[in-house]
Amino acid sequence: MRRVTLAAVFLVAAVLVAGGVWLVLLNAGQSPTDSGVATIYTYHVVNTYPHDTSAFTEGLVFTNGSLYESTGEYGSSSLRRVNLEDGAVQQKVSLPSQYFGEGLTAVNNALIQLTWQEKTGFIYNKQTLALTGNFTYSTQGWGLTYNGSELVMSDGSSNLYFLDPVTYQKVGQVSVHDGTTPITNLNELEYVNGSIYANIWQQQKIAIINPKTGAVTGWIDLTGIYQPKGTDDVLNGIAYDQQTSSLYVTGKGWPHLYQITITPAKLG
Repeated sequence: MRRVTLAAVFLVAAVLVAGGVWLVLLNAGQSPTDSGVATIYTYHVVNTYPHDTSAFTEGLVFTNGSLYESTGEYGSSSLRRVNLEDGAVQQKVSLPSQYFGEGLTAVNNALIQLTWQEKTGFIYNKQTLALTGNFTYSTQGWGLTYNGSELVMSDGSSNLYFLDPVTYQKVGQVSVHDGTTPITNLNELEYVNGSIYANIWQQQKIAIINPKTGAVTGWIDLTGIYQPKGTDDVLNGIAYDQQTSSLYVTGKGWPHLYQITITPAKLG
């Protein structure tokens, strides 16, 4: 009888300890899977579309069947609506020469565009591309996306910032890491089925990030999709069409925009 009683005590204790560990993890904003190894994905090109080689792509977003692009460089930054099939620019708004266009996202009937060092964001009517407002922020502006309730912004560091989509004030922040390694140079962003996809500046890969913890849960290896001709024409531009579950990528000055699918890479 004593053995049974002791066994029961040990069992209850083990359950309580395990429960305590789980609560600690939850309270730390983490889950047990965050400590796991990030999945490596490979890609398959489904379709290849023309892309304007003069477009220094900084932001890309697909919304309500339309593709929008933000381009950078002082004196040639713009916001444009682009025809997917032939790459033709259907509408274009040029930024004043003192602004360097950066990340872009859509929120309801608005398009929101960042600038690089000017700490200014612009708000446009989605249909007409008419400027309807602006806002300021304290960091550089790199990438931007919308998770359905908050704007998510990168500034080239390892941080993602969460902004209220009405006031544009910062309401949260998370540091991105793969295991214990901080992931810096977070660039163009896209929200895809609960995860943040992020270009890493000057690398041929995309990080898949848990926005609650900052943990990198996967890497999309895009090696070989396009051979850059210079140091500036890097991979940058991710768009996800929720209506068709289609993922698109391109780069600065690239002649093509690619529709891709991803699958876990076979190791060994």
